[in-house]
Amino acid sequence: MAVRDSTSQRAAAMPGLDPAHYQRHSLHSPDLNWVEKNCYVDIWIELIHALGLEPLAMLAFTVAIDFEGDQWTFFKPPHEDLKALYGIDVQELYVWRPLIEHAVEHLRAGKLISTEADAYWLPDTAGTDYRAQHTKSTIVLNEIDVAARRLHYFHNAGYFSLEGEDFIELFRVDAAPDPAFMPLFAELVRRDRAVPRAALELRSISLGLLRKHAQWRAADNPVQRFRVRFERDLPAIAEQGMGHYHAWVFGTLRQLGAACELSAAYLRWIDAVPPVRFEQAAAALAEISTIAKSLLLKIARAVNAKRALDAAASFDAMARAWERATLGLEN
Repeated sequence: MAVRDSTSQRAAAMPGLDPAHYQRHSLHSPDLNWVEKNCYVDIWIELIHALGLEPLAMLAFTVAIDFEGDQWTFFKPPHEDLKALYGIDVQELYVWRPLIEHAVEHLRAGKLISTEADAYWLPDTAGTDYRAQHTKSTIVLNEIDVAARRLHYFHNAGYFSLEGEDFIELFRVDAAPDPAFMPLFAELVRRDRAVPRAALELRSISLGLLRKHAQWRAADNPVQRFRVRFERDLPAIAEQGMGHYHAWVFGTLRQLGAACELSAAYLRWIDAVPPVRFEQAAAALAEISTIAKSLLLKIARAVNAKRALDAAASFDAMARAWERATLGLEN
């Protein structure tokens, strides 16, 4: 049940979660190639985990990533999949008043809020964005105490707390109205009809979603298209330096590698109950993830040193693995 306290403006959709003792899901293990994937899929992994449900079941959509021309798909769990698997309903929140007021009302009602946020004010990004640069991210609000200026929230690979100035700036507390400040995009996450399904039923529903998403895989080999664009863009990436490189790599190799790593984990979760059908695809996707991580580091060294890089062997290996994964998904 949600915590209700109208006098102090405290509210918690899922009370009892402690950021200091929160245990993240294994999909965010430090042993993985990509601990953090992207801000949206990461919050869903941890939110579903915190609800006592299995986030691996939702990952069928990752098999349908594609190279979009200047980036790989910024992959997100479709809302209809979340409803089919878990009974979780996600709807856009119309932000017509200060977000903090929406937060108190809806968290009291047991609904969580997914919202855009400036990572400059998120202390869990210390060492990268926190108090260093303004970067758009997505967090899930779970517990708020307005009087204490404290927020507990899901972000990236875990569950965290912020307070004080970070709270004030994140919610623009007491800020003068600014007609140039656009309302944040936010979503309501309703869990009142959440369904803890038996493992076999969950796999059956998820397998149906896999068949659907596999039909949307690229008709060609998108790794080859990525290779052409990379070879064209590398001189400009090197010329513009490491800041530009970090932005480029997030949208390209990180999305490719992280999605493939999640796909491999997902297919092995499906195969945990016989018959084993997808090991070829899982192994090929895991290989792409590992090569992408290695290539990321090679490109970083080349950009930093402003020298040429021959990445042909890496792209050849990833392209071959993509073909094997595609064949393996036809089972």
